[in-house]
Amino acid sequence: MKKILNGVLLCSSIMFASEYYAKLNPINSYTIKSAVSGQVMFVNNKIESQKAINSTIVKINDNVNKEDLKQSKIKLQNLNKILKIEQGTLKSFQKVSSKSRFDKDNQRIKIFNISSNISDLKTKIATLEDVISNKTLVEKNNYIYDIAVEIGDYVNPGVELYSSMDLSAGKLIIYIPINKANEIQKQVIYLDGKETELKISKLSKIADTTHISSYKCEIIVPSPESFSHLVKIEFK
Repeated sequence: MKKILNGVLLCSSIMFASEYYAKLNPINSYTIKSAVSGQVMFVNNKIESQKAINSTIVKINDNVNKEDLKQSKIKLQNLNKILKIEQGTLKSFQKVSSKSRFDKDNQRIKIFNISSNISDLKTKIATLEDVISNKTLVEKNNYIYDIAVEIGDYVNPGVELYSSMDLSAGKLIIYIPINKANEIQKQVIYLDGKETELKISKLSKIADTTHISSYKCEIIVPSPESFSHLVKIEFK
């Protein structure tokens, strides 16, 4: 009778325990691509395979852009001064009865043209500032996995510069049979045989395109000591 009872208990544990294996990967991985064109003038090779803390990883030559920006700001200042002068001239025209409507309209057109040039110049300055900001790539707190360019390389938009990873947490991805999804969500998660307080962070409600009879399931592991190893996942 005791053997029969033990056998029933064993069968029950097999029925209610779901076992899976997954590789523990960083919670996020990024491929950083260039948003601009230019020649690479700096590569921080020392930071490769290390965690960056407000570190410049790659810098693309921005000397011409900076000079263009400097001159454009000077032009903008001058145009604003000219605009004030021309606006003052128009006010003077309006006070003088001898000035014809033709002269006044010409002065208004002159002011409109200057205002239009100022708007165009402001757009150019904003564009230059954006280009310059995209030519210095800084990582605040990510692990630099690989740097794909070297000093002297010429890059265009879309060219891969480097890849980085967020190591603040890990992510386990498994595929759960659809008929077990509701049951598993209520169970305790064990990792490598140890009970945890982890919960399923994301569970798809649509069958996976590859694992057609399963739902994709994600489990977030906070602050793991290491990555890329196989983890045994159980639901009990």
